[in-house]
Amino acid sequence: MGKNLYITTAIPYVNGTPHIGNALDYLLADIWKRYQEQNGKTVRFQVGTDEHGNKIAAKAAEDGLDPQSYTDKMYPNFEALMKKVGANYTDFIRTTDGHHKGAVQYIWQQLQPYIYKGTYQGWYCMGHEAFFTDKEVEATAGVCPDHQTPYEQVAEENYFLKTSEFTDRIREAIEKNKMQIVPEFRKNEFLNLIKDGLPDVSISRPKKSLTWGVSVPGDPDQIMYVWVDALSNYLTVLGYPDKPEWQEYWPADVQVVGKDILRFHAGIWPAMLLGIGVSLPKKLLVHGFVNVGGAKMSKTVGNVVDPNEVIDQYGVDAFRYFFSRHIPTLDDGDFTWEKFEMAYNNELANDLGNLVARVANMLTKYQAGVIGDAPLGEHDMKLYHAAFERLESNKALDEVWHMVRSLNKYIDDVKPWEIAKRKEVDTDAEAHLTEVLAHCVGNLLQIGDLLKPFMPTTAQAIHSMFETGVVVESAVLFPKIYQHTANPRQPK
Repeated sequence: MGKNLYITTAIPYVNGTPHIGNALDYLLADIWKRYQEQNGKTVRFQVGTDEHGNKIAAKAAEDGLDPQSYTDKMYPNFEALMKKVGANYTDFIRTTDGHHKGAVQYIWQQLQPYIYKGTYQGWYCMGHEAFFTDKEVEATAGVCPDHQTPYEQVAEENYFLKTSEFTDRIREAIEKNKMQIVPEFRKNEFLNLIKDGLPDVSISRPKKSLTWGVSVPGDPDQIMYVWVDALSNYLTVLGYPDKPEWQEYWPADVQVVGKDILRFHAGIWPAMLLGIGVSLPKKLLVHGFVNVGGAKMSKTVGNVVDPNEVIDQYGVDAFRYFFSRHIPTLDDGDFTWEKFEMAYNNELANDLGNLVARVANMLTKYQAGVIGDAPLGEHDMKLYHAAFERLESNKALDEVWHMVRSLNKYIDDVKPWEIAKRKEVDTDAEAHLTEVLAHCVGNLLQIGDLLKPFMPTTAQAIHSMFETGVVVESAVLFPKIYQHTANPRQPK
C-alpha cells in the first residue's frame, strides 16, 4: 500500500438541509483518514455538493433566485455540518465550479465511442429526478410514495451510455474484489441486481426538460443528466484531467456511500471509468440508514434528527462516539434520544470520564501529581487494527472500550487507596503505589492514542493531562446530562 491514500464521500444535493446520513458519510471518512494519518500515510479526503438539476432550478424559482445564487446560498449549510462533525477534509468541490464543468465535458468526449442517441419513453418523477418502470408505477398506483406526486409520462430524445457493454468487466471486478464492495451482503445484492446485465442509461435530457446543468459538448440543446456530472467529481476534484497529481491519489482507496446509491457507484460509475480508461476504485464502503426508534426517518412523520442539535446538546466527541460505535458501520442502526443519553452518561461520563478523573485524583492526592515512569500500555492491538482493515470502525471502538473497562476493573481489584494507607507501616507500599498509578497512566495514554481517530478532542485532553509527567488539572470530561432520561440522584 503506497503512502498516498484517497477517501471520498457522496456529494449531497443542496436543495435540502443536511441530515444524519450526510453526517455519517463525513464521520466514517474522517475516522478512516485520521487512523491512516496516525499510521504515517498522506490522505486526501473529498467532500462536496451536487448543485445541478431540475429540483435546484425549481427551488431557486420558488425563492425568486437564479439557480447559481440559490446554490451559493445553500451549500454553506453542508460545509458548516462537515466542520461541525470535525471532518478534516482536504478537498471541497461544488459541481458548479468552472474546472469541474470543463472536466465533465472532457469526460463526455472521452466516452464518445460508447454514447448514442435514442428516444426514451417512460415514467418520470421530478422529486427523484429519475425514471421508473411500468411495474414500479403500477405498484404505487401511479403516485410516487416518497413525494406524493403522480409520475409523468415522458418521451424525449436523449443520449445513452452503453453501460451494458461493460457488464462482464464490472461483474468480474466485483467478484474478484478488484473493486471490493463492503459488506459482503451488499456485494451479493448488487451482483444479483445485474445478473441479467447492466441496462444502458440515459445520460442527457433536452434543454426544454432540464435547464440547469452542464451542456453536452457539440449539442447545446442537450444537458447532461446528473449522474455523469455528479459521479465525475471524485476525479475532477483531484485535478483530472489537466493536473497530473490526480494520478498520485487515484484509484480511490475507499469510497463511502449510503446503501441507496450503491447501484450508481457500482454500476454507472465503473462503466464511466472503464470507458475513459481510468482504473476502478479499490473499495466501496456501503453504510446503512439510521432509523429512529425502529422507524425510518421521514419529514412527513416528523421524526427527523438534526445532527446539529445532537452536537449542540452533547458536544462533537459524544456525537462521534455514538454514531461510530452504536451505529454499525456496515448496517442499519437505530437512534433515540434516550439511547444516546444513556450511552453518554453510562459510557462516556462513567466508564471513561470517571476513569480519567479517578487516576488524576489519586496521583494528586498520593503523589502530589507526580507520575512515575509510565510504561507503554501493553494491550494487544491486533483486533483494533483488523477491524479498521475490514472497515468496521464500530468494532475497533469496541476494542478501546474493552480496555477502558479492564482498567476500571484493575483499579477496583488493586485498590490503590488501600496501598496508600499501608505506606506508614510498609516500606514497599510507596514503590508499589507509584507502579500501580504509573501503570494506569500508561494504559490511559494508550487509550488516548486509540481514541484519536474517533474522539480527537478527548484524546488530546487525556494526553495533555498526563503526558508531561505531572498531572495537569483540566475540566471534567463528559459532565452528566439529563435531558431525555431521569437523573437517578434526583428524588422522584
